[in-house]
Amino acid sequence: MTFLKNKRLITFIFACLLAVFWTTGCGNNYNHISIEEAVNIMQTETNYLIVDVRTKEEYDKKHIKNAILVPIADIREGKLDLLPDKEQILLLYCRTGRRAEDAASLLASRGYTNVYEFGGIVNWTGDVEGDETNEN
Repeated sequence: MTFLKNKRLITFIFACLLAVFWTTGCGNNYNHISIEEAVNIMQTETNYLIVDVRTKEEYDKKHIKNAILVPIADIREGKLDLLPDKEQILLLYCRTGRRAEDAASLLASRGYTNVYEFGGIVNWTGDVEGDETNEN
């Protein structure tokens, strides 16, 4: 009888842990938003940063106006001097969105609480800066 009670308890605990992981996204506490939602934040909020997580070469060619460069390699290494406020709204993008997702997950795991990933510059229609601003 004791074995059966222990088995039920273990099953219950496992089910609870599974439910926690399911509802929290296994710790990825960042938000994927559309470009339109990102633009809305840029128009209505004041305490935000637009963060380009690509390489310096990509950033120099073309980047979203007012974006800062924090390459994903730096984020992986914990070089986060440009992101001192863990509660500030961070709007992340890369070229297509894949690196931005990875960077958002890393930042969220390091305690950043307002991380928003909105895809890539390939879909951006707003103002850009850089050496190749005429290229789409």
